[in-house]
Amino acid sequence: MATQTTSITAPTGGWNDRDAWGEMPPNDAITLTNFYPTPSDVMQRKGYTNFATGLPGQVNSVINYAAPTGQFLFAASVTSVYNVTAGGAVGAAVVTGLTSDKFKYQNISNSGGHWLLMVNGADKLHGYSGSAWWVDGDGAHDITGFDTSKATNIMYHQNRIWMVEKSTLHVWYLGIGAIAGAATQFDLSNVARKGGYLVGMDSWTIDAGDGMNNYAVFYTSMGEIIVYTGVDPSSATTWSLTGVWALGAPVGNRCSMKWGGDLLLITLDGLVPMAQALQSSRLDPRINLTDKIYMAISAATQAYNGNFGWDLLYYAKANMLILNIPIGVGSQQQYVMNTITKQWSNFTGWNANCWCLFNDEPYFGGNGVVCKAWDGFSDNNTNISSLAQQAFNYLVPMAGAGQTGGTRAVQKRVSMARPILFSNGSPAASMNVNMDFVTTPPTGALTFSGSSSFGTWDSSTWGNANWGSGLNVSKNWYGVQGIGYCMSINLQIASQGIETHWAATDIVYETGGIL
Repeated sequence: MATQTTSITAPTGGWNDRDAWGEMPPNDAITLTNFYPTPSDVMQRKGYTNFATGLPGQVNSVINYAAPTGQFLFAASVTSVYNVTAGGAVGAAVVTGLTSDKFKYQNISNSGGHWLLMVNGADKLHGYSGSAWWVDGDGAHDITGFDTSKATNIMYHQNRIWMVEKSTLHVWYLGIGAIAGAATQFDLSNVARKGGYLVGMDSWTIDAGDGMNNYAVFYTSMGEIIVYTGVDPSSATTWSLTGVWALGAPVGNRCSMKWGGDLLLITLDGLVPMAQALQSSRLDPRINLTDKIYMAISAATQAYNGNFGWDLLYYAKANMLILNIPIGVGSQQQYVMNTITKQWSNFTGWNANCWCLFNDEPYFGGNGVVCKAWDGFSDNNTNISSLAQQAFNYLVPMAGAGQTGGTRAVQKRVSMARPILFSNGSPAASMNVNMDFVTTPPTGALTFSGSSSFGTWDSSTWGNANWGSGLNVSKNWYGVQGIGYCMSINLQIASQGIETHWAATDIVYETGGIL
């Protein structure tokens, strides 16, 4: 046998749950849990901190009131809404007596001020002015012609508030710039060919060839996408049907999000960008942002489509798109995409019912708490555990530089592996290899009881903490054992208070014969 070495880039290609293992690119990963792929390396994900505590139960809505003069953060839990802007232990509720805590909300500004409007399909519309709360029917800002306790979704389009009526194909809209007054019904039952009911509505900005236009997009429980263009829905001359398309049925009530000029929709087909979906065949899943994790998202939407908690969040500071997967209460996961590279990973340990941006930072509602995500390097002072299994690699050397080339059909014996890590501490790490498409994960959980080697800005004390110039390189060899035709790297890391990046892995192996 001839001893050889090679270096394999860390899985910056992200989580791949679509391609055949024998043909998967070497910088992809079969499993990538609590790692986040960046253009240059793979980092262990950041953690979360408990921001607001003492809420009475599961927090099913986090709500951002974003006025030109400032922002407030509210949390809905059980039968009440709480102001959690300041964090810490919550005080008395600002809204009580609710039937549901699962709100959809909309910010709107008009000549009278800036307003927050919230609906949940069970209680009358609630609103906030920046200083006071009201409820539809109390005489402050009443809506007539429509029972707003039946509104399951609310949207602002072409200077009007629109509301989706529960279990119907009806939407209702208010006057230009109005937050109250007479509501007018718009009936889609003669357009929706498959029946069902309206799940939601969004405003979609797209260049249709004659300049930028704002379209009203309605999506039904049967997967029909109904698109209108125009300004005044009461006028046939300024409001017209653009088309009706069929996609997979939407998943959950919070299944859409504006993303740049496009509109993203969570469906049984995956995460669909509207601009491409309506210009392509449904039979081509490559248009979906979740194409590379097709099997995982397909299994999740089939198994958990009836669970509450499907949600989307775009966190621009980290170039991150978060898709919340409600496996169960207290056991949610997130499928997370780097918006620069469009590569995915899987986060666990963030038991989130709902998501919201507040002052451009991500927050989620949990069990009695509102948490700030991507904050620090621990999960509320507990370890973060990460696991990756990289794509299977036949270790076929390139000809030249003293090498003679190789073949996939030659056996190899892998004896040593060295992950190249950059860290400001000493994370607990283990590495092994799987051979010939075996996917057995490492046995045993890692324990970590250390701390970062260097001080942390804004928290460590001058004169006591050790201050370093940056991340240090770790290049520790691990003895591994594996004989077969192709190998897969397993890296497991546990840490707390430590930043860790994985750049590459060096491998020592010997080549043999066909048998």
